[in-house]
Amino acid sequence: MGVPELTAVRTVAQTRFFRIEEMDLRFSTGEQRTYERLAGGGRSAVIVVAVNAQNELLLIREYAAGFHEMQLTLVKGASEPSESLEQAANRELKEEVGFGAREMRFVKSLSVAPGHMGFTINVMLARDLYPESLPGDEPEPLELVTWPMDRLDDLLASAEFSEARAIAALCVIKPLLGEDAFNL
Repeated sequence: MGVPELTAVRTVAQTRFFRIEEMDLRFSTGEQRTYERLAGGGRSAVIVVAVNAQNELLLIREYAAGFHEMQLTLVKGASEPSESLEQAANRELKEEVGFGAREMRFVKSLSVAPGHMGFTINVMLARDLYPESLPGDEPEPLELVTWPMDRLDDLLASAEFSEARAIAALCVIKPLLGEDAFNL
């Protein structure tokens, strides 16, 4: 059983952020189907687990348009065309919470709803933080919320912290949060 044969792809809708495609597929059984997907945009995205010198996680409270509410989450964003993942993560930290990181480590690439979307987000671990701000693209300043790392399980259980990408990033990072996180 392999990947189905892709016989045609059509763009059926496009906005400045998203492109919806129809994909005609032929499966190994001869069955033919048309799937729809949000096509990936080609730009990398990062989600940043930033831990300060007080062993606190840096979170943001930001507007989530999908639910029309404020949500507690991690710093995240898209990379610029010439940026590495590390540079993109550091820029997003500076824009969203006013800190840079001297140590930035790629941890894992996560797919986001792969049955319907061609998007990934890259989990980055940031340590050795220092104050530095860059102007961001948010319509209003984001609220910085610090959370003690020794209460990480409480955060994961909190109803206020519900974004799947952020929960997955913390679960992936959790085993690395010891003293040797950058020496693995």
